[in-house]
Amino acid sequence: MRPGAVMGAATPVTGEGQKAPEKIVSAMRSEFRSLAEEKKLDPRVAEAMVDEEIAIPGVVEKGKLLSMSTEEAVRLGYAQSVADWDGLLAAIGVQGAATTETRINWAERVVRFLTNPLVAPFLLSIGFLGLLIELKTPAFGLAGLAGAGALTLFFGSHLIVGLAGWEVMMLLAAGILLLLAEVFIFPGFGVAGVLGGVAVMASIFLSLIGSMPTTTDLMVASGVVGMSILLVAFTGYQLIRRLPEDRRAQRILLQSSTSRDAGYIASPQRDELVGAEGTALTDLRPAGTAVFGDEHVDVVSDGPWVPAGTRVRVIQSDGYRHVIRSVAQSA
Repeated sequence: MRPGAVMGAATPVTGEGQKAPEKIVSAMRSEFRSLAEEKKLDPRVAEAMVDEEIAIPGVVEKGKLLSMSTEEAVRLGYAQSVADWDGLLAAIGVQGAATTETRINWAERVVRFLTNPLVAPFLLSIGFLGLLIELKTPAFGLAGLAGAGALTLFFGSHLIVGLAGWEVMMLLAAGILLLLAEVFIFPGFGVAGVLGGVAVMASIFLSLIGSMPTTTDLMVASGVVGMSILLVAFTGYQLIRRLPEDRRAQRILLQSSTSRDAGYIASPQRDELVGAEGTALTDLRPAGTAVFGDEHVDVVSDGPWVPAGTRVRVIQSDGYRHVIRSVAQSA
């Protein structure tokens, strides 16, 4: 032991930091006693490091765990004093042996920073807010990249440190697929959306607690998720409320006009299709294809599903977007 070192206070504890049950303490006490006897040392000293009920006159009183400084350990025969690392090598007979010292590199520091409970809520908030803004924009842009990047950093860092496993990644992927199915396949917000949201939240929570969580881990994870929800709710509300009033944000959120009168031309205007009747070639849920005379046209339903074979009428034509409604519904 070097000067200033400490030995002792080795009673076993649970994951919550509480003293382990007597059965575990007894087993550990026996291990310490057996090892001390093998090394021809006083076994009571070893037992006193584990169990505070053991008293040794002049060493430790009952009710306190034994902890020894270097000088005390040397006096009791439990240690030999050395000055430094070279002294240790000499003491154990391997002076001059090659040694390797490990240090925390920059990548480990970055991962530790990203998994910090104070940083994780902001990564989640940026991720979901970026995706929320992206839903209001016409194409995938900076908001989407920021959101996807923040979520990648969150899950990637937790995967690297071992808190999240591949089963968590699979749960996250399943949740995202269900949410995409809700947006692009099923109308409204139903079972797929609920299951997708639950799967995503569950994957986040599981990535925070690891495979053997303690009560503290569960409390920290709950705090991170709760803080993230509050940040997303508050900031999202402010964005939705204020951005449409910001003239610089109107183009991003499609609040400004992009009509032909303003100089925007995306595709030829098909005003002649308005009022035309045809037949749906595919199920419109809500997008699909319909035939008008001999022409196949990409269309979108104005609301409910339209089965293939239904007679439909164009009620709006705006560039590439042709909105239809079933003839029966129009009547």
